[in-house]
Amino acid sequence: MDITMRLAQQPEADELLGRSRLAALVGMLLDQQVPMEWAFSGPYTIARRMGADDLDAHAIAAADPEAFAALLSEKPAVHRYPGSMAKRVQQLCAYLVEHYGGDAEAVWRGVPTGDELLERLKELPGFGEQKARIFLALLGKQLGVRPEGWREAAGGYGQAGVYRSAADITGPESLAKVRAHKQEMKAAAKAGKAAGAGEKGKAAAKAGKAAGKTAGAGADGK
Repeated sequence: MDITMRLAQQPEADELLGRSRLAALVGMLLDQQVPMEWAFSGPYTIARRMGADDLDAHAIAAADPEAFAALLSEKPAVHRYPGSMAKRVQQLCAYLVEHYGGDAEAVWRGVPTGDELLERLKELPGFGEQKARIFLALLGKQLGVRPEGWREAAGGYGQAGVYRSAADITGPESLAKVRAHKQEMKAAAKAGKAAGAGEKGKAAAKAGKAAGKTAGAGADGK
């Protein structure tokens, strides 16, 4: 079933994401250290450079690693780190071929609970806890994959009416809200890190002062 998506903010790339579950998975995999639109337009760029209208897990897994890395590195590059991401995309596709016959949708087809689906997603190469939860939320919110308890399994990303991740992007306005949320989280993390460094500095200074007093006492023979 084709779904209207707006993650790449490009009609052709979004059209592919809406009809290809492998494209959606690969887009999610690429969504790190680059803007979301860049990441989710990647599957369309890869398919086009491979001379196809969709991604094929078998073809990608079987591709020569150097040639595939070169394909992702062509200008404009598919990712900021095209070489390492090419390897990850091939690892993901190889896993899908081995465990699901190359059918990305089989990862979640018929899975009864959100917790089980989360575990399946976490087993995918390149999908850690957070990425798995975000993709689970994307499946539920935009692709109609809603096993029992899917919102709870997705954690905060599964909540309705929030703008926290790719799962919540349906157009330019929601993209701006998600981006603002990410900036707020980064600022909060930076502030927390700075506060922690300040406390460590105070503790170190206090320890140094105490050590100095001890050394001074020893020198005086007291």
